[in-house]
Amino acid sequence: MGACLGACSLLSCASCLCGSAPCILCGCCPSSRNSTVSRLIFTFFLLLGVLVSIIMLSPGVESQLHKLPWGCAEGNGMVLLQSHLDCSSLLGHRAVYRMSFAMAAFFFLFTLLMIYVRSSRDPRAAIQNGFWFFKFLILLGITVGAFYIPDGSFSNIWFYFGVVGSFLFLLVQLVLLIDFAHSWNQLWLGKAEECGSRAWYAGLFFFTLLFYSLSIAAATLLFTYYTQPDGCYEGKVFISLNLTLCVCVSIISVLPKVQDAQPNSGLLQASAITLYTMFVTWLALSNVPDQKCNPHLLNHLDNETVLAGPEGYMTQWWDVPSIVGLVVFILCTLFISVRSSNHRQVNSLMRTEECPPVLEATQQEQVAGQAFDNEQDGVTYSYSFFHFCLMLASLHVMMTLTNWYRPSEAGKMISTWTAVWVKICASWAGLLLYLWTLVAPLLLPNRDFS
Repeated sequence: MGACLGACSLLSCASCLCGSAPCILCGCCPSSRNSTVSRLIFTFFLLLGVLVSIIMLSPGVESQLHKLPWGCAEGNGMVLLQSHLDCSSLLGHRAVYRMSFAMAAFFFLFTLLMIYVRSSRDPRAAIQNGFWFFKFLILLGITVGAFYIPDGSFSNIWFYFGVVGSFLFLLVQLVLLIDFAHSWNQLWLGKAEECGSRAWYAGLFFFTLLFYSLSIAAATLLFTYYTQPDGCYEGKVFISLNLTLCVCVSIISVLPKVQDAQPNSGLLQASAITLYTMFVTWLALSNVPDQKCNPHLLNHLDNETVLAGPEGYMTQWWDVPSIVGLVVFILCTLFISVRSSNHRQVNSLMRTEECPPVLEATQQEQVAGQAFDNEQDGVTYSYSFFHFCLMLASLHVMMTLTNWYRPSEAGKMISTWTAVWVKICASWAGLLLYLWTLVAPLLLPNRDFS
């Protein structure tokens, strides 16, 4: 009860931040843009759901999930497992699936509701930027209802929704990374020209060398731990092919014609994309359904490889790829909430705009602890697309927390080649997207790619 009251107090503070009335509880907070505060609070809703999902995977909570309709009992539409230990190993994952379903449904609702909102004068903008306590109640209600969905084929069907959503979110991560690398390179080159100092060039060289060194080290480790001399041919092909593609885009990024069309293009962006490609390749290989080629694969037939929690409930402990993937997911989600790109093409793709300068008269009206309206003439981001990205994020975190394992008919969580191919295809799509940013000015000389 105390936790609920504390959460309500926090939500009241958030509602005050985005309202027009003076805020007493948050008087110490600096004034902020309405658009930024709203995105941060919606992101807080998502991260709160992620925290609940993590708690659901803990052994103590897992042992209480048998009371729900999709627990290990007869007559609820699922196959009764012979081993109570086997069934309990699925409950945490099923809980994560339902929590993700609730978050995805919540953000999909707002995706539909906020279509074609052009400015804060639209009545729907008040719903976007206020009524936080009621929106929290809606999310809470959807979550409670989701936990009473009978299992049946729900987990199997929702798994494929998660696969598609996670693939799209990986592409969103790639777009943000490409934009971040371009902006970083452009900023430091500008600083070097303004200050006339070589320190900025040295910094660019250092990080470029660091990223390429980490990429080579990652490829070496992948060959060492995820391949065998007499097997694991798929892993060898994936690593070699992605490494070759990264070398190709790195060479293309410094070609004279590309440099003439894209003066800010360079090896810093290529090194960042190379490192991210190796990261996605690592995530893909961690799902190969062959224990000889995948040291992270849990062997459910051997109880010694899985730690048992209290009362004998089996727990799927996260591996390193899942933890790193979760950290990258959190950083990317926060980046979506506050980012407005300096590049017109990225803003067009991500449905955002550069924040307009705040007029001096408006600055004088700002009150500490309040959010001021900076969208009267036009929204700075697409409300609908932002919620769509959060919906994809909720599906991606579901797949990350469950290691991309698929519920099987035998009541096991198994790793499949589906997860491997989705991640590998996402890495290829990311490289093609980056390659397009390099060659597009050459292929379409009449368009402005500045």
